[in-house]
Amino acid sequence: MKCLSFSMMQKIVLGILLFLFFVPLIIFGQPGLPGDPEQTPIDGGLGILAALGGGYAIKKLRDRNKD
Repeated sequence: MKCLSFSMMQKIVLGILLFLFFVPLIIFGQPGLPGDPEQTPIDGGLGILAALGGGYAIKKLRDRNKD
């Protein structure tokens, strides 16, 4: 079995170190953060819808108690 020369050993060690350095960068690489999402305002329409739903629920409860 022939011994590796010193320059060949340096190339192998350098290759292993480069491999160990770059593989985690590739494996754990994450895409950049997205921009801020567009904010959708929740205005009075949702409040009106909730009030109508509450009124409907009260009506149903009163109708059930009358029977």
